Amino acid sequence: MIDTPALLIDQNIMMQNLRSMINKAEENKVNLRPHAKTHRMPELARLCLNEGAKGIAVAKIGEAEVMAENGIKDIFIANEIIGEIKYNRLKALHDKIEIRIGVDGKEQIDQIEKVFVNTSKPLEVLIEIEVGENRSGVIEDEDLFELGQYILSKKNVVLKGVFSHEGHCYKASCAEECIRLARIAHRRTVAAAELLRTMGHKIDIVSIGSTPSLMHGEIAEGVTEIRPGTFILMDVGQGSAISDFSKCAATVLSSVISRPTAERVVLDAGAKALTSQNRTEGICTTYGYGMIKNSNNVRLSGVFDEHAVLYNRGFREAIAVGDKVEVIPNHICPTCNLYEKAYLVTDGKVIKEIPVLCRGKSQ
Repeated sequence: MIDTPALLIDQNIMMQNLRSMINKAEENKVNLRPHAKTHRMPELARLCLNEGAKGIAVAKIGEAEVMAENGIKDIFIANEIIGEIKYNRLKALHDKIEIRIGVDGKEQIDQIEKVFVNTSKPLEVLIEIEVGENRSGVIEDEDLFELGQYILSKKNVVLKGVFSHEGHCYKASCAEECIRLARIAHRRTVAAAELLRTMGHKIDIVSIGSTPSLMHGEIAEGVTEIRPGTFILMDVGQGSAISDFSKCAATVLSSVISRPTAERVVLDAGAKALTSQNRTEGICTTYGYGMIKNSNNVRLSGVFDEHAVLYNRGFREAIAVGDKVEVIPNHICPTCNLYEKAYLVTDGKVIKEIPVLCRGKSQ
């Protein structure tokens, strides 16, 4: 008996999602490096590696430390890092495993050069290329050239590749626009690699990734690695992107705790169990705050800290106080971070409990 709220993962659906992305990587002759920030579970990271992934990506040093402690030996921190405390932690990892990080400015290079001064091997870095998400990353070719030159002058840093994240594809108005935006982003990333090669850098890795673009579009020639994350568990946003919620492997089990009106139903999974995130535009738009699994598009109307509320007369008449329902979260990445463990299930039966060991590891 599982108490609620609880995070569930359907093993069969998860494995189908994983094998589908592995097949896409193999067909395109690129490496799959799944982004583990989605699930934050070393056990799922090892599963990906056992099925054919060539390493994992994470977002924070704290995640990398936990993954390394649990046997993961090839990790890319797909993010910029600043601060000597963090770089000293990175140096300790660098002595034990194969680890790379993202950079987009001289400030990061200077801190690496200072902290890694007495290491036997330089730290490998990938330059992030800004491709349209309006987040971090190098934008202008002039700045890319200058950063490439700066790295060449350093002893403790070596440039291994480039990476980008076409996260703006989430806001594409349709699948065709998603494909178009991804194509531009991929070409921009490949072009950045080619520019750096003309400077004498040996660019081995050209890494791209976002789940909706990889589910819809092709992978540009010159890309060597893909880094999707959400694909393995999926959520309402990703299901909306492909108009298919049957691929959603993760749900939050919740109990009906009240039916106070002819239409209102109250669940015990609120913002602390589901988050209060939603997406308001593009192919990943999420209406409401979660979807009842196997329902006729029944959505949560709102969430409080400890309660979720929905208004649907038919659904209200079909359930009773004490019944349990599964809610597909709008965004699975922050949802996983709310739980100490997930229940792996097959055909409605719990197979095992999987600890979310990277929960809260945001430093």
